Amino acid sequence: MNIKAIAFDTGGTVLDWHAGIRDAFATAGARHGVSRDWGAITNQYRRLAMKTIAGQALPAFNMDEVHYGALVDVFEVNGLSMFDDTERSEIARAWHQLVAWGDFPGALRAIRRRVPAVSFTMLPLSLVMDVSRRNGIDWDAIISCEMIGYYKPDPRAYRQAAKWLALEPAEILMVACHNFDLNAARACGMRTAFVRRPDEWGCEPPPDPIPHTDCDRVFDGFEELACAIAAPNFLPSPASGR
Repeated sequence: MNIKAIAFDTGGTVLDWHAGIRDAFATAGARHGVSRDWGAITNQYRRLAMKTIAGQALPAFNMDEVHYGALVDVFEVNGLSMFDDTERSEIARAWHQLVAWGDFPGALRAIRRRVPAVSFTMLPLSLVMDVSRRNGIDWDAIISCEMIGYYKPDPRAYRQAAKWLALEPAEILMVACHNFDLNAARACGMRTAFVRRPDEWGCEPPPDPIPHTDCDRVFDGFEELACAIAAPNFLPSPASGR
């Protein structure tokens, strides 16, 4: 295997953001005796946050600030004027308390016995530190786009990550459940693996569930990925086909 590091998208690929944020909305609603489709509102919130941060170059804000700021629009559009600054802070802070998908922590431990593994994410460094400690996740490194200044899918983010790892892009396997991330990584020379996360959006199907045909590998879960990495022919060289 010529892969010398594995880079994991973290926000949706590793963390169950939908359940955590949906529950934070529901808790705030219960406090005021308000009932809404919290799952749909959570997904609306996620789309707005991603639209604001993806592809940013040297922004004067990070994703924590986006998560906090986007709630003003979400509250207004959904008639949640009864939610105050306390609820706004609690919902925004819920991102730091997310739970990882159940198949990830154990699989990561097995993967790290074979090859270094890093979180390569648009999430802020402090957020990834918090959720990693909460879920017992040990990374070899955390590379946040906040640190680089360029946010995925900007190619400068992938190139800088490779430079910091002192590796050629082709020596890195990018793992995600989103084609936009994998397509950009592949365009920069990285190998790519799509891991299906069918429940990422909770009450809705994933917006992009079918892996691009150029992905090197496709897995139904992280345990399957961990087992595959143990095989000597895990990834053939590009010249020999996929």
